[in-house]
Amino acid sequence: MNYDVAIIGAGMAGASFAYEIASAVSDQYSIIMLEAEDQPGYHSTGRSAAFWTESYGGPQIQPLTTASFDFLNDPPKEFSPTGFLAKRGAVNIMRDGEDHLLRGFLTEFAESGVTMTPWERDRITAIVPNLKAGWDKAVYEPDCCDIDVAALHMAYLRAAKRRGVTLSCKARVETIEHVDGAWTITAGGHVIRAKKIINAAGAWAGEIGRMASVTPIEIQPMRRTMVQLRTNPPSTPEMPLVVALDGSFYFKPEAGGSFWLSPHDETPVTPGDAAPEEWDVAVAIERFHSVVDIEVEAVSRKWAGLRSFAPDRLPVYGFDPQQADFFWFAGQGGFGIQTAPAAAKLAKSLFLDMEREACARSLDAGLYAPARFAG
Repeated sequence: MNYDVAIIGAGMAGASFAYEIASAVSDQYSIIMLEAEDQPGYHSTGRSAAFWTESYGGPQIQPLTTASFDFLNDPPKEFSPTGFLAKRGAVNIMRDGEDHLLRGFLTEFAESGVTMTPWERDRITAIVPNLKAGWDKAVYEPDCCDIDVAALHMAYLRAAKRRGVTLSCKARVETIEHVDGAWTITAGGHVIRAKKIINAAGAWAGEIGRMASVTPIEIQPMRRTMVQLRTNPPSTPEMPLVVALDGSFYFKPEAGGSFWLSPHDETPVTPGDAAPEEWDVAVAIERFHSVVDIEVEAVSRKWAGLRSFAPDRLPVYGFDPQQADFFWFAGQGGFGIQTAPAAAKLAKSLFLDMEREACARSLDAGLYAPARFAG
């Protein structure tokens, strides 16, 4: 099977990039997405905490998040008849004695244009009931939203298919060789030849790079634990996302009065089907109890996903400096969903050497270039 482009990975990264390329040059490029699992998005996309908040990831991720808002909120009608965001609001909270965290947080985003308001306890307790003593200051982000991740991912997959992209599941890559100016990929019992490879393999991106013998970039998968709790009293729909300014937890209400909770853990693991550790579940619940006086009646569900980071914790977008027909689209960390539209549009402009769309024009592509790891 011969293609112009082989995209390895069909999660949010691969699907969004496939859509963007096919939308620009579907009549010029034949594109295949190779997905190792039975269905796309199994490892990270399908296990996301599903929120969009501009401060999450820090000031170098924020431009990608901000630039993604318009597409997520009001996508082109031919892409989706509805948007993917619902207003939530976020409370970035701190313990007494951690004023340095609050000052640092506000300073980091002072020139960003992100709407942030310092709050005292009376404002916090108005929307975070049962708040325990010692949590008296926060920064409120009113623009935080929930993301319908499943709908967004499926919209990208459907739109890519309409534009001629082929999706091949159960196609785990086994070997990659560069022969006579093209790539030969064995995957799922098939041999695929492609002029260019896009590495959107998530937790496996580093492994794919090693198979292809390109610039060695260590993309480290990290396990992230999520817990769904049944509580007394239950959550209410109007509650915000609550994020610890020290990075030790986040939780938010979920349908039916439950809570989604994470200890914001980042445990280095090998790529695979991540499962939660009981210790991490216990830590998550303990941190939840430290913030709110709410009884945990049961753990309704627990799961873990993989969040993959480059050594400097910034994503990697661009052609490999040693192999000009191998494109990195990896290392999105825990921010790949909320940054997907802008990241894919930026990457499209780099991949096709075309003018950027308006939302991506101010993005600093050099921050994310693979060349920063050369040598």
